[in-house]
Amino acid sequence: MEFYEAAARPEGLIRALCRVWERSVRATHTFLDEAEIRRLAAYVPGALREVPLLVVARDSQGEVAGFMGIDAPRLEMLFLEPGQRGKGYGRQLVQAAASRYGVTEVCVNEQNPQARGFYERMGFRVYHRSACDGQGAPYPLLYLRLPKP
Repeated sequence: MEFYEAAARPEGLIRALCRVWERSVRATHTFLDEAEIRRLAAYVPGALREVPLLVVARDSQGEVAGFMGIDAPRLEMLFLEPGQRGKGYGRQLVQAAASRYGVTEVCVNEQNPQARGFYERMGFRVYHRSACDGQGAPYPLLYLRLPKP
């Protein structure tokens, strides 16, 4: 895994991660229409530049398999290249987030049951629900956290 502090994020990396984000969203966020994906895509480069810690997982050929952004204690984003799902990259990223960076919380779209199931398999539990996303759009969010030991 590669770890990037805010000052060390080359533009080529940002562009590559934006492409992974879009492919991942199209594969998992089927509740979003094209206009909404385009609207959200406009925010992604800035979010990738600003999140305090960016972690990239690469496959054996050096291609981006997935990435996560952390603002501890919250996992702000986790996206996998669709062809890399089911290969353990998501688990590795989340385990590193929890063990190395103290991540205990994550938020997912309620309309993305695959994400909820993944985080619940990782030990997270829902503690709150909101009717809208952070921009006020009608996409309910589930807030999950790891139980205290």
